[in-house]
Amino acid sequence: MTTTDDTTDPDTTEPDTADTTEPDTTTEPATADTVLRHDDAPHPHGFTRAEVGWTPHLPPLAEDELTERHYDGLVDAARAKNDYFRLLARDPEVLRARTLVDKDIFYNVADGLPRADRELAATAASRRNGCVFCASVHSRFAAHHSKRQDDVDRLLDEGVSADLGERWNAIVAASVALTETPSAFGPDHIALLRSAGLDDGEIADVVHGAAFFNWANRLMLSLGRPVAPA
Repeated sequence: MTTTDDTTDPDTTEPDTADTTEPDTTTEPATADTVLRHDDAPHPHGFTRAEVGWTPHLPPLAEDELTERHYDGLVDAARAKNDYFRLLARDPEVLRARTLVDKDIFYNVADGLPRADRELAATAASRRNGCVFCASVHSRFAAHHSKRQDDVDRLLDEGVSADLGERWNAIVAASVALTETPSAFGPDHIALLRSAGLDDGEIADVVHGAAFFNWANRLMLSLGRPVAPA
């Protein structure tokens, strides 16, 4: 089903005058940017490592609309196949900056936190925020890189209070504090991370992973919704 926004734009409303005639309440047809899309695809029943789909509420750019500027924003040409990235490509300069930050946080692992722990921070933030799609993607990465599938599933099933051992508990606690409100993150979380063996660079990686996914979750949750695995 498709719905349109038929409210009058206050920026185009004429100022009040002595004219007592009834105002014209007709509106212009909705453009592609104001169309909300809804479908009856089933929602997931819970958090899972299975592949979850995502459907946008707003129309992404079509592949044949993408210009060189859009592809520069996507960074990876293969992302043109993805509805989410084609939707974000409506602002290609911001998308490019976002994508480069994403890649540096999660793929630049020559130093600092191992990839599995970075993915754990993303999973913990997504689990706390209720982003089923992001949690599914990054829990798969966390399980793959750590080989700790049971612990990752425990986090998905039991929530962010699950006991995952000292190191992972410290990473989850720090990520959740940042997720709930940045001011909740403080010296106690840093002390726990250091006690679990993380140095300053690795602690910074935890912060970056959780912070990025607080942003990513909000984009996913506001611009669309998850679709249950087939």
